[in-house]
Amino acid sequence: MDHRLLRQYGLVGSLLAAFLALLWVVLAQPLGVSAPEQRQLVQPMIALVGLTGVVWVLMFVYRNVAVARGAASVGYYQAYGGDAPPEWVERPARTFMNLLEVPVLFYVACILMLQTEKWDSTQAALAWLFVGTRFVHAFVYIGFNFVPLRLATYLMGCITLAVIWCRFAADVV
Repeated sequence: MDHRLLRQYGLVGSLLAAFLALLWVVLAQPLGVSAPEQRQLVQPMIALVGLTGVVWVLMFVYRNVAVARGAASVGYYQAYGGDAPPEWVERPARTFMNLLEVPVLFYVACILMLQTEKWDSTQAALAWLFVGTRFVHAFVYIGFNFVPLRLATYLMGCITLAVIWCRFAADVV
């Protein structure tokens, strides 16, 4: 058994345990006022859209710099065939795609909560927690791509999103 791999995934387990403790603290707070100000739920959505925009710009810059330096060819981007650019060039593109996948469920949940007015300050805190995990995930992915840490942040976001949806579903059913 590879001890380095065990240490890395031990780190993932430790981070997830700490995150679950944080999640427990958020959920253990007294229930807030039903349907607080809409901006409390809209602001995390705007922050996530902002992150997506920043990553889109990074994708554009990384790819164009790579082409200008000869590290990637325009031909690759025309047909997405042939010699692929170095891995670092495509990290922002993969991060951008990640920000268009799971977060869609976050946006849908937030819009439904706003429309039905079935949310509270805990849901707003969970929304910020989800957005925070996406910021860290994007930073890790683009910055240094340490897979165990990337996995941990991805799982943290998915767990938070599942809690948001379960709380919302329990409130409307």
